[in-house]
Amino acid sequence: MQETFFDHLPKEPVTLSEGAILLPGMALNLDANIPSLLNLIQAASPFRNMITPGGHTMSVAMTNCGKFGWVTDKTGYRYDPVDPLTNQPWPAMPASFLEIAIGAAVAAGYPEFQPDACLINRYLPGSKLSLHQDRNEADFTHPIVSVSLGLPASFLFGGLKRKDAVKKYTLEHGDVVVWGGPSRLRFHGVNTLKMGEHPVLGEQRINLTFRKVV
Repeated sequence: MQETFFDHLPKEPVTLSEGAILLPGMALNLDANIPSLLNLIQAASPFRNMITPGGHTMSVAMTNCGKFGWVTDKTGYRYDPVDPLTNQPWPAMPASFLEIAIGAAVAAGYPEFQPDACLINRYLPGSKLSLHQDRNEADFTHPIVSVSLGLPASFLFGGLKRKDAVKKYTLEHGDVVVWGGPSRLRFHGVNTLKMGEHPVLGEQRINLTFRKVV
């Protein structure tokens, strides 16, 4: 029998819904250089707790790399080619990040995906991300690719309406979730992060979310 991509995953892939899949351990090869890459990015564009249009300070700290960065403030949600904190372009997306994002998208059935933005979320114990949709992008035919690093997290994956039933999946270090097609606008979030310490990233979870903005 011919070998496939899925034969190299530590665990079997998990279908979350039509067009959405969990690829366990796909990003484990980022272990060696992820701390240094994150240090370079945050040195140029520091993590910050952004303000929502409603005036709420997010518990998750964020920064970006790539041609565009996702930002929120009292004027609204948007993508911007310039970091409003530094007035400089966002740091370039590392080649290893891009390789993981494209590889995961191809494995999930989205061979045309070429991300131009990577939102980097830093979760400390006690932080969470409420249910939301990713809908600030220009074209919803492109998927979302989400890479989990560091502490495990409880990922919430709902339906196309906020009130729809929500399923919970434990995401471990190196897991990648891809959703697109009929699942592209499903609500999703992350439960409150529990205490713990990861041997590579310490007492935190890092999430890389790759998107095609334009």
